[in-house]
Amino acid sequence: MIGISAAAFAAGWICSAYDLPKPVSTGLFVAVYLLSGWRVLLTAFRHLFTRDLFDENLLMTLATFGAWAVGESAEAAAVMLFFHIGEYFQALAVERSRRSIAELMDIRPDFANLLKDGTVNVVAPEAVEPGDRILVRPGERVPLDGVVRSGSSQLDTAALTGESKPRRINAGDAVLSGTINLSGVLEIEVTARSADSTVSRILAEVENAANRKSKSENFITRFARIYTPAVFGAAILLAVLPPLLAGAAWGVWIYRALVFLVISCPCALVISVPLSFFAGIGGASRRGILFKGGNYLETLAGVKAIAFDKTGTLTQGRFEVREVFPAAGADPDRLLELAAHAELSSSHPIAPSLRKAWPGAVDPGRVGAAEEIAGRGIRATVDGSEIRAGSRLLLEEAGIAVPEIRAEGTLIYLAEGTRYLGCVAIADALKPDAVSAMKELRRCGVDRLILLTGDNRETAERVARQLGIDEVRAELLPTGKVACLEEIMKHLKPDEKLAFVGDGINMQDDAAMKLDFGRPVLADRIVLYTRSDFPHDNWWQQVTIRFSDGSEQEFPLEKSSRAHVLPIPEKEITWLELCNLIKAEDPSPFPALSQIEVYGRVKR
Repeated sequence: MIGISAAAFAAGWICSAYDLPKPVSTGLFVAVYLLSGWRVLLTAFRHLFTRDLFDENLLMTLATFGAWAVGESAEAAAVMLFFHIGEYFQALAVERSRRSIAELMDIRPDFANLLKDGTVNVVAPEAVEPGDRILVRPGERVPLDGVVRSGSSQLDTAALTGESKPRRINAGDAVLSGTINLSGVLEIEVTARSADSTVSRILAEVENAANRKSKSENFITRFARIYTPAVFGAAILLAVLPPLLAGAAWGVWIYRALVFLVISCPCALVISVPLSFFAGIGGASRRGILFKGGNYLETLAGVKAIAFDKTGTLTQGRFEVREVFPAAGADPDRLLELAAHAELSSSHPIAPSLRKAWPGAVDPGRVGAAEEIAGRGIRATVDGSEIRAGSRLLLEEAGIAVPEIRAEGTLIYLAEGTRYLGCVAIADALKPDAVSAMKELRRCGVDRLILLTGDNRETAERVARQLGIDEVRAELLPTGKVACLEEIMKHLKPDEKLAFVGDGINMQDDAAMKLDFGRPVLADRIVLYTRSDFPHDNWWQQVTIRFSDGSEQEFPLEKSSRAHVLPIPEKEITWLELCNLIKAEDPSPFPALSQIEVYGRVKR
């Protein structure tokens, strides 16, 4: 249809340009007008009897009628033709986005193999309750979140995480719905209903994305409702007032009012903004990126500075022992042996590399009490002796002298009691696409790239040089990273935003997050979303919120993807801090804080 209309328009324009008989060109333009604009005309007629009277359809209809009235048949046909072409490209973009979202929807499992009394029954995932056991065979998709009770296998998590390498799982490991079982048979104890499962939460976020409109989209919606009657009213005034007040010729000013209607048609603006956001959300979903709405997509446009964690974010998080520096008289094998045993219970990414570097078997019976010290390392009892393994600061705080060692990589210092034993250098490789990612961010307008790490300065600066990162803040404790982010935000312009990419606040028990308003506000309600961010599947049971006025409140939380509404007595504050987050006893990964909202009003 578009091709026929475009050809007819071109033929009509040629007829006009070469002064061919006017009825021929006019007939062609009429055909183009009706073929391209019949939906607009029909919609405008229907809206005459509804509250949606003043919309872009009525404006286009009036504008094109005006064009016909002043003899500009080509203008009338062109308005409808180009609007039709715009709708066509809009439909293509929408369909492409819908297909990508539909592909995402394919991750929803269709059935579950329910184990009851020794028999297997195929049921809908909605029929399975927490505590039930299900069987997942090779090639099947995991239908519900749960914990493996027997069996081992490899899971394809690409549909959820984008990770191409299969994940090895064994008994006791948490599994997420939507992943694919590749090899062994798994018996899984279900931990969440279908509606609360990871895959359901992801799909709900995608399905509801269109409801979260950006500021631009909301503006355009309001604009279209106000602009159309305003233009229509202005055209009437333009046609009527000069003849009535100044005695001008009616024909001249009616002509000018009609011209005004033609040039005032905002169709491109009304269509383009919502289309752009919808296409953006759809395009991102094809790449495994889920935006919860156009408002979040628009926020990214203002990001001018990005701060990155290092380990596991820019690097692969797979460490290897590169070199051992024993102290004078110390045995290097003994050094690795003690390090492997001290790190036995540690969850830090470095710990597996130390255990792997020791060729012998790690004996849990040799290890006593162990304490992980956030940002510093671990203190453990091995063979009855107190072993410290971690940063230089960990040993220096215990009064142990540590020599200066220059080496590439992360340095782990060890001491037995008050005796310094030596140092182990551990290296972590960059992710393959880290360099190209930094270049692409610069191309997109990000002016500052910042590295925040607890690693030593030499290692941090080496990584920054490889990636082309501008600023390095090294040897930071978790609280130091927060302080750096606050300091960076103070120097940003009002329209600039800072993004942080990393593990967030969920990686340590004493983590806290501060929300600074930069001015006094009167707040009376806080809303938290604590379980809607994939792939985190644990939850917090309790949170404490401290306020700038010195008060604090404790709130109980539950395992839910819904909003936690926390009412507070109205109080004047400049900041609040989330702290003392108590995690549930659950084998699944760390909890997630996906969104925080504070309601109130600015103090005048």
